[in-house]
Amino acid sequence: MEKQERFNRDKMKRTAVKIFFTVLIGLVALSMVTPFIWMVSASMKLPLDVMKLPIKWIPEYFYPDNYKKVWNIGGVAARDYHFGLAYFNSIKIAVINLTGSVITSTLAGYAFAKIKFRGSNVLFLLYLATMMIPSQVTLIPKFVLFNKMGLTGTHLTLILPGLITITGTFLMRQYFMQIPDELRESARVDGANEYVIWARIMVPIAKPSMASLAMVVFLWNWNSYLEPLVFLSDWRLYTIPIALTNFIEESVTEYNLVMAAASSALIPAFLVFVLGQKFLVKGLVAGAVKG
Repeated sequence: MEKQERFNRDKMKRTAVKIFFTVLIGLVALSMVTPFIWMVSASMKLPLDVMKLPIKWIPEYFYPDNYKKVWNIGGVAARDYHFGLAYFNSIKIAVINLTGSVITSTLAGYAFAKIKFRGSNVLFLLYLATMMIPSQVTLIPKFVLFNKMGLTGTHLTLILPGLITITGTFLMRQYFMQIPDELRESARVDGANEYVIWARIMVPIAKPSMASLAMVVFLWNWNSYLEPLVFLSDWRLYTIPIALTNFIEESVTEYNLVMAAASSALIPAFLVFVLGQKFLVKGLVAGAVKG
């Protein structure tokens, strides 16, 4: 009888703890989602209704014309940028860097993980050591270098450095190290060279990890602000973060338009996360489980 009572008390305690942490996690999640809900709600309101208290989360009247105004803004007479053009610039840079960095990271990760050559470990450690250098420190050297090459004021200043990611190389190396060497050895016996082994055996196996890396690289480039601010001076080359900043400066009193622009800027990041979260989970699980 006492054992049964003790078991019931322990079960009630565990249930109470689960309920407590569930409610706590729900409150934390709600606190994180609330700003986004307010942003979308404000993007559908008139300027005078945005700051009204108490907040009306669901507007009485919706004004989707706010989005039309944001996307139709353009020309140096009205603004120093064009939102739609900035959108295209950001997508172009993000997709090119995503493709390039995934390819280079996969090649370098495979080389460091499976191809043994003299000094490979030392070279990899030196490669990783560059991660300790803050990106802000390298801005001036990169600016001087690009200026001498005549690339300043072009998208190549953002594309060329983004084609190689140290973090991506590290992640892919760790993934390839978990793949049994027997697969590579059997392919070598069949006459396959290193490129064939990489392309036909390693890449198909590493697709979840590559998809996870692609998601991260896309978000890095989509949200990048400092590099475009330093290297780009022509409004026709602006990316979304720079265009959004200028839009806020020019539309201080029109918070509904600011929120419409911010909501529009979140669409690609949201789609990438929704479509790629399955691969992200697979990549994380694959990195934690061997065999």
